[in-house]
Amino acid sequence: MSTKSWPMWEVFVRTSRGLSHVHAGSLHAADATMALRHARDLYTRRNEGSSVWVVPSETVVASDPDSKGGFFESSQGKSYRHATYYDKSEGVPHL
Repeated sequence: MSTKSWPMWEVFVRTSRGLSHVHAGSLHAADATMALRHARDLYTRRNEGSSVWVVPSETVVASDPDSKGGFFESSQGKSYRHATYYDKSEGVPHL
C-alpha cells in the first residue's frame, strides 16, 4: 500500500487529566495503530499530552458553517427551555 492511498486521520490530544481532548491536526496512516503512533510522535513531542485519540476523517460528521443560522437558531423564541422563564414556586424551599 503506498502512502498516497493511506486514509486521513484526525488527531485529538488531552494535555492533562480532567481536560477535554482538543483537535491537534491530521495525518495519513495505514491503520489505527500506525495513526496512534504517528500522532504520539507528531503532537506530543514535548510530553504535553496525557491521552491521544485518532479518528478516521471519513467518519467525522460536521455541520455546515454556511447553514449556521438554520442549524443553531432553533431555540430562539423558546424561552421556556431556560429556568429563568419560570416563576419560583412559593412554599417550595429547594427551588
